[in-house]
Amino acid sequence: MQKINVGIIGCGSIARLRHVPEYMANPFVDQIYFYDRNVERARQLANTCSGQVVETIEELFQNPSITAISDCSSNDSHHIYSTEALLYGKHVLCEKPIAITVDHANLIIDAQKKSNKILMVDHNQRFNKAHQKAKEILSSKQLGEVLTFKTTFGHRGPEYWGINKSSSTWFFKKNRSHTGVAGDLGIHKIDLIHYLLDDDIQDIQAFHGALDKKDENQQPIEVCDNVVCIMKTKRGRIGTGSFSWTYYGSEDNSTIIYCQKGILKIYYEQEHQLVVEHSNGDMEKYKVEGIQTNDNQTNTGIVDHFVDCILRDRQPIITGDDALTSLKVIEELLNVKQNQMS
Repeated sequence: MQKINVGIIGCGSIARLRHVPEYMANPFVDQIYFYDRNVERARQLANTCSGQVVETIEELFQNPSITAISDCSSNDSHHIYSTEALLYGKHVLCEKPIAITVDHANLIIDAQKKSNKILMVDHNQRFNKAHQKAKEILSSKQLGEVLTFKTTFGHRGPEYWGINKSSSTWFFKKNRSHTGVAGDLGIHKIDLIHYLLDDDIQDIQAFHGALDKKDENQQPIEVCDNVVCIMKTKRGRIGTGSFSWTYYGSEDNSTIIYCQKGILKIYYEQEHQLVVEHSNGDMEKYKVEGIQTNDNQTNTGIVDHFVDCILRDRQPIITGDDALTSLKVIEELLNVKQNQMS
């Protein structure tokens, strides 16, 4: 197969720890080009992989040798950079959330339809082996129909993860993050429930608030650091979700699915990433792979899938429309004003 050149917009932690290592490990990627509003940050990242630096975004878009773009910019810029990249004829892998609002997301999706290029969004939990095995079991109906579920994603917060490891991180800013922990961690689990259940969340009610995080001025942050919600799907399944930046210990990235004939526990135990408890008492335990954490970076499979879709002209497993469906849930969650905690 041919090799492709790719461009990366935004040279923060997600580019440094996820996208760049995965592009470097992919045998069908040749040259990587880097753009960041902070040129020195782009140079530092480019030096790790003999990449090329461009000083303007136009250089990236107008370079005919670049086939694809990873949009690793902050949430508020996705609808600008991803839209423009698509209209310049580039395939786009956009970080999640696809945008800060549904209206902005529609701009990107409209550009994808106009350009007929691939748009994929980095909802990487679909690629975890335990999640894929769980989906296989659920689809087989060996446990009957799904009845209820609960899902959790929490860690210490983005100030321990982002390129700017301080309380001034953009994740805490309303104008850049917009949705706080809901769009950072919660949207992963919303998309995962859609994927596992082959069903969409239709209704959501939630409590959310800034319970503990402070900004650089020691004021409560402008976005939520915790969300607890209840959800109902189109097919009538009900469940709960907890998303947090204040789990000041080990990360929790677990999901439990309760079915008519048993229970699926995913990333609930450390040794066995998937546990199936049958209603008759039988139990199956699978050692598949550990889930990624901020302290344990492994290959997500996202970049490999994106590149493969480009080379084989295939639809990705997670599309712009899929990402839009999850964003609509997050937008509804944050619009439940009567339940919002002060």
